[in-house]
Formats: sequence, C-alpha cells, structure tokens
Amino acid sequence: MTDHIIKLHNKTVILYHLVCPTKYRKKVFTEEVEKTLKEVCFKIVQCYEIYFVEIGADQDHVHFLIQSVLVLSPSEIVQTTKSITAKQIFRRHTEIKELLWGGHFWTSVFYLNTVGLYGNETVLRRYVEEQGLEYKQIYRGQLKLLD
Repeated sequence: MTDHIIKLHNKTVILYHLVCPTKYRKKVFTEEVEKTLKEVCFKIVQCYEIYFVEIGADQDHVHFLIQSVLVLSPSEIVQTTKSITAKQIFRRHTEIKELLWGGHFWTSVFYLNTVGLYGNETVLRRYVEEQGLEYKQIYRGQLKLLD
C-alpha cells in the first residue's frame, strides 16, 4: 500500500504512471540493463523526492509507477527520471551507445497519467455528491483528449 507523503502544510498521495520507450524502439532491456535501471532508480529516490512504487520493463520500453511531492511538476519528474537513468545506463553499458546513435537513450515521447489511490472518476464524483446535505452540481465538463 502506498503511504502518504506528509509535509509541514500538506499530506498527499500523488501517483503517476510513466511509460518511456527507448530511442528507435530498440530492444535493449536485458536482465543486466534492468538491474542497472533499478539501482539507478533507487539512487534517484535518495537524492530527489521521487519514489518508484513499481518499475516494469519490456524489451523496448519501461513502465514506472511514481509517487512524488507537490513541488515537483510532472515534467520535472519525467525529465529527472529520463535524464539520470539514460546517463547511468550509457555509462554502465557502453555497448548500448552503439545501438542508439545520436546520444539519446529514451525517445522524446512519453506517456504520463495520474493514478488514483482511492478511486476512479466515478467513485470520486459519488464521494463529492454525498458531501453536505444537498449537493447541487453546478458544472460538469468532459475530459479533453488531444489527438
């Protein structure tokens, strides 16, 4: 179970699902590279308030379940995670640099989604509706999904 991060003026559980493909979708995640990735992520935890709840690798991409604090924006979390892991994997596995010409380990593309610890949109909407004596919805919009 994920714990809350408690600070002086707030208590939060902010979870992100981050998916990062390798450059050119090259299949570089061997057991050794996965071991390095895990070790590097544990070092990121020690230096930044970015906590890896789960890490899952396929041959050409990685899924991270990340918990962090309010002061770090989602883009800062992604940038920190991608840049540090890339540098360390290149440093420890020089053979990968030959596969991924151009000096980039990850693509510039990524997928990021927030993850609810206590429920999805329906559960949270019901919770809000049940607050107070007479709930009155004053607005409900639709999610905007970009192509």
